[in-house]
Amino acid sequence: MKKKIVIGSRGSLLALAQSEMIKKRLEDNFPEIEFEIKKIVTSGDKDLVSNWNNSDKSLKSFFTKEIEVELLNGSIDLAVHSMKDMPILSPEGLICGAVPDREDPRDVLVSKSGKSLMELPEGAIVGTSSLRRTMNLKNLRPDLQIKQLRGNIHTRLNKLKNEDYDAILLAAAGLKRVGLENEITEYLDPNRFFPAPAQGVLHIQCRENDEEIRSILKSIHREDIERVVVIEREFSKIFDGGCHTPMGCYSEINGDEITFSGIYFKDEKGYTAQITEKLNKGICVAQAVAECIKEKING
Repeated sequence: MKKKIVIGSRGSLLALAQSEMIKKRLEDNFPEIEFEIKKIVTSGDKDLVSNWNNSDKSLKSFFTKEIEVELLNGSIDLAVHSMKDMPILSPEGLICGAVPDREDPRDVLVSKSGKSLMELPEGAIVGTSSLRRTMNLKNLRPDLQIKQLRGNIHTRLNKLKNEDYDAILLAAAGLKRVGLENEITEYLDPNRFFPAPAQGVLHIQCRENDEEIRSILKSIHREDIERVVVIEREFSKIFDGGCHTPMGCYSEINGDEITFSGIYFKDEKGYTAQITEKLNKGICVAQAVAECIKEKING
């Protein structure tokens, strides 16, 4: 058995917090092994603006490519990614070794005044760089002004405090994982303000042929969460869900059933559908909701 295992991570505070969380879980399960985090700078971290403006493709690989290269060449043993940053297909030789506990999938509003989304005054300025959040916002509050907002969580919170924003939109999961839950003004109803597919989920990546690491990662894997993620990512795939695709979905689990809701925006109009089905129907659940949405669009 390996005496030391190296975990690859992006260098942002959120990425490191997520990697530390996984490191702690693995240390608790395997106290005889030393776990170390290696920070890796990705092209997305180096040049976010030009990558974001490259609207012809998804941003997903910009935050994973350099880490995957190190995983393939053996300089790290596993990598911690946000699931929503991951392409549907892993590069040859790499797999998802574990899907651990899911954090809160909802989006949240952080406002200067402490007012909720529906309480914000007409024409208030709300910051987000996400097309999905922008379309959700226009759907609920078409009177609000939307202003571009980029950067990590701390940068965005500082911009809210010091620049011309009345409120900003963020993922609950990120704020909770970096210990800033107290900044949240309002948790947005996920059946009205639809989250990104797999929001709040981590993807622990490893080499397909590394049986020892795969065995170790089984100790933190949650099969029930993986089943939900497969459905949500299928919905994303049907609508070609990159960072520039205005769509979202939300899953509620009740025993062996899933209530799955989805939204897709076309010409700034949101089309929604919902289905309650057995969880073991898998991707058929996402396909049924997508088909219903497509029928509404084609009217």
